[in-house]
Amino acid sequence: CTATYRVVNQWSGGFQGEVVVRNDTTATTSAWTATFTYANGQQMMQAWNAGVVQSGATVTARNVNWNGTLAPGGTATFGFLATWNGTNGTPQATCTVS
Repeated sequence: CTATYRVVNQWSGGFQGEVVVRNDTTATTSAWTATFTYANGQQMMQAWNAGVVQSGATVTARNVNWNGTLAPGGTATFGFLATWNGTNGTPQATCTVS
């Protein structure tokens, strides 16, 4: 599984981001989870196409009922709005599929 994090748009104090989750296995999956940890105090405000929870600096996103099934090489994308202050560093995202 590969998760790719990127900032789509950024403005003073806020930004829109997205994460693309890719199934790198040879089997169709039924669920995925993506995780990343912010280093600069960013806070999630809203997300779509995933159930997202932030605990401290760590963000965990899980598929919703209609985008968990990924064929080999298939992808799912979720987006979010978040706040930042000072530095908006890019975290390393990881994922798992099942």
